[in-house]
Amino acid sequence: MSAPKRPAKALKVLLLVVAALALLMGIAVGAALAATRNIRATEDFSAFEPNLPTKILDVKGRLITEFSSDEKREMVSIKELPRHLIDALITREDQAFYRHRGFTLKSLIRAVWGKVSGQTLGGGSTITQQVAGTLYADRADYSIRRKIVELWWALQLERRYTKEEILEIYLNRMYMGAGCYGVEAASKFYFGHSAREISLAEAAILVIQLSSPAKYNPIANPNNARARSREVLDQMVRAGYATREEADASFNEYWESFDYTRVVTSAFFMRDDKAPWFSEYVRRQLEDMLYGSLDLYKDGFVVNTTLDLDMQAAADRYMKLGIEQVNAEFKASSGIRLKEAERTYIPIVEMLGLAFDLDELFVSEAKVKGKTLDYYQRRLNPTLDAAALLFGLPDLKAITNASYGKAKTELEKTTVEGALITIENETGHIKAIVGGSKFDQSNQLIRATQASLMPGSCFKPLYYSAAIDSRKFTEGSLIYDSPVVFYNENGTPYVPLNYKGEWKGPVLTWYALAKSMNVPSLKILDAIGFDTAIDRAAALLDITNPAEIRQTFPRVYPLGLGVIGVSPLKMARAFAVFANQGREVTPIAIRSVEDRNGRIILEPEKELRTQQKKKGQAIQVISPQNAAVMVDMLERVVQYGTLQGPSGGGAALSYKDEAGKKYTIPSAGKTGTTQNWADAWTVGFTPYLTTAIWFGFDRPGNSLGVNQSGATIAGDYWSRYMREVHRGLPYKAFARPQTGLIQVNVCSVSGLLPTEFCTEGTTSLLFYEGTQPSRYCDLHQYGAERDQALLNKLGDQLKLLNDGNAVDSKLKIDIPGLDLNTPAPSPDEAQPETKPPENLLN
Repeated sequence: MSAPKRPAKALKVLLLVVAALALLMGIAVGAALAATRNIRATEDFSAFEPNLPTKILDVKGRLITEFSSDEKREMVSIKELPRHLIDALITREDQAFYRHRGFTLKSLIRAVWGKVSGQTLGGGSTITQQVAGTLYADRADYSIRRKIVELWWALQLERRYTKEEILEIYLNRMYMGAGCYGVEAASKFYFGHSAREISLAEAAILVIQLSSPAKYNPIANPNNARARSREVLDQMVRAGYATREEADASFNEYWESFDYTRVVTSAFFMRDDKAPWFSEYVRRQLEDMLYGSLDLYKDGFVVNTTLDLDMQAAADRYMKLGIEQVNAEFKASSGIRLKEAERTYIPIVEMLGLAFDLDELFVSEAKVKGKTLDYYQRRLNPTLDAAALLFGLPDLKAITNASYGKAKTELEKTTVEGALITIENETGHIKAIVGGSKFDQSNQLIRATQASLMPGSCFKPLYYSAAIDSRKFTEGSLIYDSPVVFYNENGTPYVPLNYKGEWKGPVLTWYALAKSMNVPSLKILDAIGFDTAIDRAAALLDITNPAEIRQTFPRVYPLGLGVIGVSPLKMARAFAVFANQGREVTPIAIRSVEDRNGRIILEPEKELRTQQKKKGQAIQVISPQNAAVMVDMLERVVQYGTLQGPSGGGAALSYKDEAGKKYTIPSAGKTGTTQNWADAWTVGFTPYLTTAIWFGFDRPGNSLGVNQSGATIAGDYWSRYMREVHRGLPYKAFARPQTGLIQVNVCSVSGLLPTEFCTEGTTSLLFYEGTQPSRYCDLHQYGAERDQALLNKLGDQLKLLNDGNAVDSKLKIDIPGLDLNTPAPSPDEAQPETKPPENLLN
């Protein structure tokens, strides 16, 4: 009788469970619907979360600067915007926008599969979902939960707003690079006019900023922007939004008049910034890391960097002094040269012009034209430019812009700039950056990291490293320094000259590098070959792309004198590898990034260390033995070579410890001066830090002056700066491997084992085991034997005189087999059975 009651009881339990679930679901739905009522009451979507600036901190936690969104958002009605801007947006971001109700199943599946498979298959968010994510979700959260939240709010937006209203919200809120929010602010920044006046080509450029403003910024990366916007225009043509003729005409008009000289501008400049060049370098990296989801200017990040504000302050101070000094001396020497030209050469040229009726040679007329042009550019052009803007005269504006461009080009040719970068050898931490004379809207080229500059003789150690590894050369190899003709692969001759046209005859390898001698260096390059030299230089400079390697390193002999384009950062990296026992050094500026709640969202340094650890022995760019030999040779540059004067032979880094005991931190480096004294370099290091300094012109064509070289200018400021930033650091020696090397005392002239005849001294050199000399020096004994024979014969003649046997007041000394009026015979002539030194390279 009780059996029928059990189903009834179970049914009651089931009904209670269903009722409870329904209640819970009702509460959840009710809460969600109540939350969606905020949409009805919020039209400008501006008060969802307070904006917080991003803080940039140095390695000790001190504030460098803050990034915040300033006055870079301007609202505009969608009714005022041209239709082709809307079409470009739809084409680029969401071609099914007018057909879906907030999401598309295809895009969701693509996004999920990309996440699961680890492939980049494109985003899965519609325009509506992007708006929902920006307003209601944490786009730093890459979880499925965030996608569900984003989808929910997208559905609510579609219920509440029309498609045009959603587009208007999107066009006014989304970040478009350089601190600009919305199409109106972005259009004014990139193109100089309102989005209401935007062209078809400009619309395509604007919409590609949404996915990656750092990559497609037309000012910073015009080639990327050009190619990607062309793709968008082609898509618009295929979709029927524009004709081929319209797209081509607009594209050509924009890029034919594009100003490639404009430099990328930061979001703001009126801010307190203790290291503006470094901050800009970090800002550009952050925009690349955070694109498409996070807002650098209002999300309140804390960025922990590698900069040391103390080192940066020293770098700013010394580079300011250096740039001022070099400019002053350049102007003084230029004035002297101009006066000499006017006094001596101009009259000759004008006489030739008169004699042969050549109008082009009338210098006086050219001087008048030059002064007139200068007056126009300085006085009249600014007034005309203002009038063109005031009265809307585009033709006149084009003329004034051209004049500004020409004046800017001339300024770049006659203004000396400078750059400095310091990196920590073991970590790659960038400790200080100076990118130029002054950081502002017109001067944002970070020359320390972006410029492609000729390093001159600073490049030589890179292939000397390969020469040591080849075992064809050691520190003690003898090389003959004399005029020589090299023939490039195409048969063209190349005749190098040494500094001031001096020749030293036979010199040792270390001496050739220390004194920056060109002919011996090119003989080394010739002996090891272009392939070996280029492979080593590319590895040290961290240039891995084959196309870039071919472009950077021409297979001609001027390569050996540093006639290539490379940044100071890459040169500093190459020298830091020497200091770091041959291990890879990857320059890094950002250690980690935290969100406003203190949660770490990016750890670039941790990722880098993990990658380096996985490399194992492959982290060695060169062997520890090769690095040690290069350090030893570059120390000799400081002690005896071109850096001896500015560094006091290394004494510039001498200090006293707490007990008053003196110590000197060892240093090494190389100077470089390019042809016609156009660039002056010093790249040098200690066991702690590597610093590269450059002075020169943004545009080639001028000379700093014969008194401004890498040693006299860059070397001087390198020494003064390095002295300050090492103050307080304890003594530290360069590391040297315990095996594979041997220190040998050799004749300072021949590089062989010394004998009693090596009266010019000896020197201690570092060799790979097995490459050290095993023969004794045989260069000096012949001269010594001749001198002794001469003295013996002279003694005999004097004895005859004293005995009264001389019949002539003129003493004639005749030594059989020797002509005293000619140089001493070579070893081959004096001792035919004895071979000359094996390491003599002619």
